[in-house]
Amino acid sequence: MKAAEIRLEGRVALVTGAANGLGRAMAQALCRAGADVVFADIDAGSTGAAVAAVAFQPGCGKAIGLPCDITQPRDCERTVNETLRLFGRLDILINNAGKGPAHIEAAPGTKSKRFWESDMVVWAKIIETNVIGTYYMARFAAPHMIAQGWGRIINVTTSLSTMQRKENSPYGVSKTAIEAETLIWAQDLAGTGVTCNSLIPGGAVNTDFVSAREKQEAAEAGRLLLEPEVMQAPVLWLASQMSDGVSGKRYVGKLWPVEADIDEAQCSALEPSVLLPPDRT
Repeated sequence: MKAAEIRLEGRVALVTGAANGLGRAMAQALCRAGADVVFADIDAGSTGAAVAAVAFQPGCGKAIGLPCDITQPRDCERTVNETLRLFGRLDILINNAGKGPAHIEAAPGTKSKRFWESDMVVWAKIIETNVIGTYYMARFAAPHMIAQGWGRIINVTTSLSTMQRKENSPYGVSKTAIEAETLIWAQDLAGTGVTCNSLIPGGAVNTDFVSAREKQEAAEAGRLLLEPEVMQAPVLWLASQMSDGVSGKRYVGKLWPVEADIDEAQCSALEPSVLLPPDRT
């Protein structure tokens, strides 16, 4: 069986940052697999095109766009509660929304991307969005998943080289923190039927999230940017019952061979954690 053949009828997913890029690709894949999906984004109006591409299409679940600023706990709670009101349950949370290096580059207070010359306000906002916002969403979603005895929390992070690349603070800092959140939450959730894993594309992706500088560097080096669809096959598997018991792991989208059997593909895409396991700390 291939990941593209997975069906998710009866499941309800909430994807943050779903208007564009990775979030849009993952939300649409889940919907095409039959799941009912909430496309959450800080700009509710921008989810319209993403929702329209799958709404009422054969084999697709229901799709709806909701506004959500993940830096606001009340917004996160409201989005989770609205999902429960509309669909009666919440099975899958994909924490994808975030701010990237482009926000630091464009910030008025940034003289360079070296940490002591970056815009302090924007630096803090990136941490607030990526790390604290991811926590807020999981904080409000987890109790409902635990109560029903099944659920998935999937955190989108980044490659090890990106986390520690020079002049990539605070983005690298924030994604390293999310890796720690994934490992800790997986342990906290052990025995509940709810799992928590990390998923990364495995390189720079052809979206507005990637800064102009990064795109230029990739072009000069002859590197092709990945397309957001590299996340679709692994996210379908992670969101399904086929991944029961898999928690605290890290998977790479570009390493998932879409034509391979799922057992082979998920082994190929598994990458060691960027952090030491708890028994070695």
